[in-house]
Amino acid sequence: MTPGARIQAAIDVLDRIGAGTPAEKALTGWARGARFAGSGDRAAVRDHVYQALRCWRSYACLGGGDTGRARMIGALRAADLDPDTLFTGEGHAPAPLSEAERGAGSLPSGADAHDLPDWLWAQFQSDLGEGAARAALALRERAPVMLRVNLARAGLQDVISLLAEDGIHSEPHPIAKSALLVIDGARRVARSRAYLDGLAELQDGSGQAAMEAIPLPSNGGILDYCAGGGGKALALAAQGARKVYAHDIDAARMADLPARAARSGADVEILDGSKLVDKAPYSLILCDAPCSGSGTWRRTPDAKWRLTPERLDELKQMQSAILREAAQLVGSGGRLIYATCSVLHAENEARIDAFLQATPNWHQTFAQRFDVSDGGDGFFVAHLARI
Repeated sequence: MTPGARIQAAIDVLDRIGAGTPAEKALTGWARGARFAGSGDRAAVRDHVYQALRCWRSYACLGGGDTGRARMIGALRAADLDPDTLFTGEGHAPAPLSEAERGAGSLPSGADAHDLPDWLWAQFQSDLGEGAARAALALRERAPVMLRVNLARAGLQDVISLLAEDGIHSEPHPIAKSALLVIDGARRVARSRAYLDGLAELQDGSGQAAMEAIPLPSNGGILDYCAGGGGKALALAAQGARKVYAHDIDAARMADLPARAARSGADVEILDGSKLVDKAPYSLILCDAPCSGSGTWRRTPDAKWRLTPERLDELKQMQSAILREAAQLVGSGGRLIYATCSVLHAENEARIDAFLQATPNWHQTFAQRFDVSDGGDGFFVAHLARI
């Protein structure tokens, strides 16, 4: 595919998304019908689409419309590229710009410039103050690819060398002792020897740093209560936790965890809901609660356009319920770790405050926010101890 043809393909996908089709479904549908497209073409179209989703409103302003075509015109203008160089109508490229399109477009401002829904831009300003613009603009950029080195089995330099043999260039990142930033070759990671041998896992740097800050108990069980894929359970095991249990209300999300644990040499046991009480009390419970994911919107940019105030209220209720339920399983003197990949106060500090007011036999011993950065997603973690 020519560069212009890739732009046209992105336009087609963006129009499907604009009509209500989820981003991944729209991309998959296009790829199935574009058998002429090679892997490089599919990757390029995907990159165009995801960057347009990150900059959905600002590109529409710059391009002068809400269509996929207008947004890709806006994307080129944002990059200081002349749309006429790619909108030629030749070789499956988009048709040349009309005179109306040449005169359309304006500089974005306010929520448009920060690529957030109006209500969320107001929420960012309220919650983050002077950091609101910095966070919103950071979410418009592509996220870094970070790896967690399994320090129980290998050192950073060993894994860097092993990755290099598979054409993957990486370097240590200061956000966490186990963190590597992938500089080049990210798409090769899942096929690399380091990954397949359990020496490295894909994991965001902020999550790694948050896990490293958890004081592990000398005895008693550790429960990852909202385990998802199990990445944080594996991280805790790699730090020397003797026994880690993993649970998720959606057990299918943990389907790959046994194989990943076996590769990494971790002792992680999956528990369904009926067995949680049998293994209680736990010395430490991690609640990486379901949330808006606002700190990860670089990776899932369509999510910020789907979030509504009503959905945020539902998430807040769910987070409070999870804290209450998990607290009942913690033993005397034990700890409860609450975490989200959200930058919103309502999902973080406000949930902790509400929990502590309702349960006076607990107190907070530690809390940290991680900004959206070159090393990690937006993240929040709080440590609670039973009195």
